[in-house]
Amino acid sequence: MRKDDLKFMQAAIREARQGLREGGIPIGAVLVKGGRIIGRGHNRRVQKKSAILHAEMDCLENAGRLKARDYRLCTIYSTLSPCPMCTGAILLYKIPRVVMGENRTFKGPESWSRRFTKLVNLDLPECREMMADFIRRRPELWNEDIGEKDRR
Repeated sequence: MRKDDLKFMQAAIREARQGLREGGIPIGAVLVKGGRIIGRGHNRRVQKKSAILHAEMDCLENAGRLKARDYRLCTIYSTLSPCPMCTGAILLYKIPRVVMGENRTFKGPESWSRRFTKLVNLDLPECREMMADFIRRRPELWNEDIGEKDRR
């Protein structure tokens, strides 16, 4: 863990809370380059009726077009372990470091992505509790996407 990891994760948590206030799923992300947030986003699948606007995808979209070398100088912070789709985007842009708030609620393809990028799991109670509370209150939204237990 680096000294600023908790600071930037707090920004991702603020994004997650914003998504929850909007009626969506509380997952947030920020993209950091050179100690500065250059992109932020939250899961907006519900708000935008989108199949792909997970927090990491929204964050990358909001960062705008960057040069390939810029992504290689970034860290992406997400309150939850990135799913396969988001992991694919992270690997496509060769973002070398992913910091997640927790991976107990959901664990993306970490064993595979670890071959290409450094993963840091902060395992923050705040992130776990936010997701557990959401899943208790809105299981239908959680199960609509990556939380569904019986995926085919």
